[in-house]
Amino acid sequence: MTDADPVRLYRTVRLIRRFEERAIDLVRAGTIVGGIHPYLGQEGIAAGVCAALRGTDLVTGTHRGHGHVLAKGADPARMMAELCGRETGLNRGRGGSMHAADFSVGVLGANAIVGAAGAILTGAVWAHRRRGEDVVGATFFGDGAVNEGMLLEAFNLAALWRVPVLFVCENNGYATTMPVDGAVAGTITGRAEAFGMPAAVVDGQDPQEVRAAAAAAVGRMRDGGGPELIEARTYRFDAHHTFEHVVRLDYRPAEEVAAGRSRDPVRIQGGRLSDAERAAVDAEVEATLDAAVAYALAGPEPDPAGALDHLYASGLTARSGGA
Repeated sequence: MTDADPVRLYRTVRLIRRFEERAIDLVRAGTIVGGIHPYLGQEGIAAGVCAALRGTDLVTGTHRGHGHVLAKGADPARMMAELCGRETGLNRGRGGSMHAADFSVGVLGANAIVGAAGAILTGAVWAHRRRGEDVVGATFFGDGAVNEGMLLEAFNLAALWRVPVLFVCENNGYATTMPVDGAVAGTITGRAEAFGMPAAVVDGQDPQEVRAAAAAAVGRMRDGGGPELIEARTYRFDAHHTFEHVVRLDYRPAEEVAAGRSRDPVRIQGGRLSDAERAAVDAEVEATLDAAVAYALAGPEPDPAGALDHLYASGLTARSGGA
């Protein structure tokens, strides 16, 4: 964390890339039930932003959230076990792909409700600051969230109370299949500016550019500058959800996909390393993920009798269902 080392940054984007590719293999094998939303192509954003944060800083993410969780420092083995629905997962198999959390590294959770993660993080960071803790936060959301009232309300409160939250829009050009130009009037940065928040557009395919922009914003926020927004322009290389591998939705021209894939954050960051450095990182990542998959597959599945456990923070036991 808070590390500009190009080798470490490459390791993060490579880890996320290979984790997602391994997870897709497990979806196809039927081991991960229900599919995932692959983060392929967007790795530079999570890697760059989280490299500008401290271990004690907080993060929330989206349904496409594996990269955020891994970049903040969660154990890949326990994350893979979570996707496989195993008791050995980060959340004992109860969070799955879209709701994984790891409080030990400041990940308050991915969230499948579009726009909700920003409101959760704003409240959490505000509470920590009220206790006198030097904490900032980063919340990730897609271009499809920028018209959601919940997110705009979070903008308002963060700006009004000067809560140090970095709002990170991962603009990959599509909200599922809806092109951003057909859904967003005005600009994404303009929404933040309307609340008095500084806002910047960055190249989301360049991990170092993202990190530099995030580090500058985080520094200002720690000094009392209030919230900021980064719009990271990126491109989703794979499907919105792995169900597209079956139904083959046709909404992106092949030429567009090829152009988007031509700017690969893994290759961009890898190009800053020597061949020997890159080979060493690649081998280490493969060994880590070999162990992660083995750990996940060896873990027990949860007992259905405990499905209602952990439902309430107070420990209250939920009443079993009736006829």
